Amino acid sequence: MSSTTAAATVTATEILLPGKVEPEGLQVRTHELPAPAAGQVVLRMDATGVSFAEQQMRRGKYFDQPPFPFVPGYDLVGTVTATGPGTDPGLAGRRFAAVTKTGAWASHLLVDAADLVPVPDEVSATAAETVIVNGITAWQMLHRTAKVRRGGTVVVLGANGGVGSTLAQLARHAGITVIGTASPRHHAALRELGVTPVDYRDPELYARLRELAPDGVDAVFDHVGGPGIEDSWRLVRRGGTLVSYGTAASKDEEGSSQLPILKLFARLGAWNALPNGRSAGFYNFWAGKRLRRAAWQRRLAEDLTQVLRLVADGTLTAQIAATFPLADTAAALRLAESGTVAGKVVIVPGA
Repeated sequence: MSSTTAAATVTATEILLPGKVEPEGLQVRTHELPAPAAGQVVLRMDATGVSFAEQQMRRGKYFDQPPFPFVPGYDLVGTVTATGPGTDPGLAGRRFAAVTKTGAWASHLLVDAADLVPVPDEVSATAAETVIVNGITAWQMLHRTAKVRRGGTVVVLGANGGVGSTLAQLARHAGITVIGTASPRHHAALRELGVTPVDYRDPELYARLRELAPDGVDAVFDHVGGPGIEDSWRLVRRGGTLVSYGTAASKDEEGSSQLPILKLFARLGAWNALPNGRSAGFYNFWAGKRLRRAAWQRRLAEDLTQVLRLVADGTLTAQIAATFPLADTAAALRLAESGTVAGKVVIVPGA
């Protein structure tokens, strides 16, 4: 096989986000995909999904989203169908995971070969899709940012969500006690994962959390932000860490998409500067990519490989909320935004 396996023209079907629209305002378009350039491959999508980022992008609220119109899709699992000049032709026919930030809501797309992470044969595309960005985020927050040790206790807000459910399982596997917030409909599922559930709508939520961990916790993982971030900070014991990784509380607010996150940064920075033995910080998935791309890619591949290995051996259970064909991405987005599901809504090519 030659170093370029892209002779055939590929027609890609894409889901376009034209502007600030309701999920039903998403558009379907088709176009001929350019031949892969040097270092690129054509990836045929086997599974992608809906993350909180796309929900924010629909509202124009994601911190650094591209201008409308664009194709969303934060990550995917796909099979290489063609390779560009100078790219290993042996990649063709193999299955990989990739983080794209945008563009994955498509039947085919161009991806840099350096961004591909192999998916074990025994892990299905849909299962792998649930733990790409969610798994990397959970692994890095637990083991690289908070560095919680065996025997510790953590609070996971939204423990039924894509990141939250993965984080809870990783923590339990590491010998860490997990207290997770979720609506009562998800409490039985959380107990099966070894998590102590608490109703996130309880008016005395933080008092309840304090009862369960009277001496404080080693880490709080908070994707909500807003006024409640102060209560999360108060739960952290000396030597512990508050890890903020989102501003879900402001998702429906009008105005600047950057203002809530900038306010959060200022608050976390002030707390982190206090001489009280606790730390606070914002987890940024993309930190370091611009200045040290190779190191960032290597760290991402290492962490995702660890997570996929845990899925392969059954330690980590993929939390698939529902599966939709690409043509029904609007329905997938609507369900993901409903707040009624546990795990990740996955999108597959369809018929």
